[in-house]
Amino acid sequence: MAKKSDENLCKFAYYSGLAIGAISTRIEPIPESSNGRSRLYVMTLGVLAAYRNHGIGSKLVQSIIDYYESEKDGKLSTVDEIMVHTQTSNTDAMKFYVERFGFEKGELV
Repeated sequence: MAKKSDENLCKFAYYSGLAIGAISTRIEPIPESSNGRSRLYVMTLGVLAAYRNHGIGSKLVQSIIDYYESEKDGKLSTVDEIMVHTQTSNTDAMKFYVERFGFEKGELV
């Protein structure tokens, strides 16, 4: 049986009944943390090409950030950071996360 995850960590964007975008995140332990701290990891963010540059991706990311902020003292109290990976060649994605949301570039993996 699959464990039900928090539905606030995965969201869809719809237009006229069609799913045009989605974000999926999970809570995972921070490997170097010895005190049980965790992070919110953005596994995937996508918007259909015809619907890009209309703020849909930004709204999806912001909805996750808003949920994180509202739950800092609740069920997400052990979460210390939000993390995302992207290809180094995907400069648009890096610019999106850094300039729009203030993410910091981490080490190259």
